[in-house]
Amino acid sequence: MPELPEVEVTRRGLLPHLEGSRIAGVAVRHRGLRWPVPEELESCLPGRVIRRIERRGKYLLLECVYEAARAGGGQVGNDAGHGACNEAGWLLIHLGMTGTLRVWHEPPAPGTHDHVDLLLHDAAGRALTLRFRDPRRFGAVLWTTLPGALLPTHPLLRNLGIEPFDPAFDGDWLYRHTRGRSAAIKTVLLSGDIVVGVGNIYCSESLFRAGIRPTIAAGRLSRPRCDRLAAAVRETLALAIERGGSTLRDFVGSDGASGYFQLDCLVYDRAGKPCRHCATPIRQIVQGQRSTFYCPQCQR
Repeated sequence: MPELPEVEVTRRGLLPHLEGSRIAGVAVRHRGLRWPVPEELESCLPGRVIRRIERRGKYLLLECVYEAARAGGGQVGNDAGHGACNEAGWLLIHLGMTGTLRVWHEPPAPGTHDHVDLLLHDAAGRALTLRFRDPRRFGAVLWTTLPGALLPTHPLLRNLGIEPFDPAFDGDWLYRHTRGRSAAIKTVLLSGDIVVGVGNIYCSESLFRAGIRPTIAAGRLSRPRCDRLAAAVRETLALAIERGGSTLRDFVGSDGASGYFQLDCLVYDRAGKPCRHCATPIRQIVQGQRSTFYCPQCQR
């Protein structure tokens, strides 16, 4: 499943192609994703310019606005007959378990799992296609006209925890928000209500780097251990982004390239193999129906 690093890698790959591009059309081939693709997408998006691409947790947020037409100086807006679609808006995209976004200059014929295309013209007038592919259809392509200041109140965004690269996320934040939590620290990190984006791979890796056993109750962590864990989370996610994310099954970046962080994993998917630090065999357990990997010697 694409987690925060994979989504951030996708965002960065899209930026040079999509920012400033004008949407010429939308092709929806299958509306039955995790939530139905809105019926108004094909009528509301054409004529808009993608002004910026943000990320919140595992959601990609494309701000789409009407701007002066590049040719002829005309204004695309109320006079274009778009009616209720005239507000600025945001395209919310979630990759789900198997979703990918690819940019094509000459796209191949759409396949069975190619559900949504944005037909674009970049700043130089060249045609582009942004294609959303999702074999298992747990992803989402949604539309909202909430203004940017109110976007965090969207039902899918309002309960998300702090971003791991937010300066406010540190050991003190982690310590304060884990008090009274009796669930295992790995389960708490995965929940996403304290900090977003620490998916299953990155939980195991962060806890190893911090020297913390994944089964310990979150509320039992001392302040120094919270300091180490917050730093390990940022270090692990930053390394994963640098390595292009993790490709275990379906994930590829916007250019079709695979990620390589899995080659750097210290414990994840290494059950029975020697710990890279102490040579103790790595153990595997199940927490919340997810596999957890840890070193019983290095993580106490």
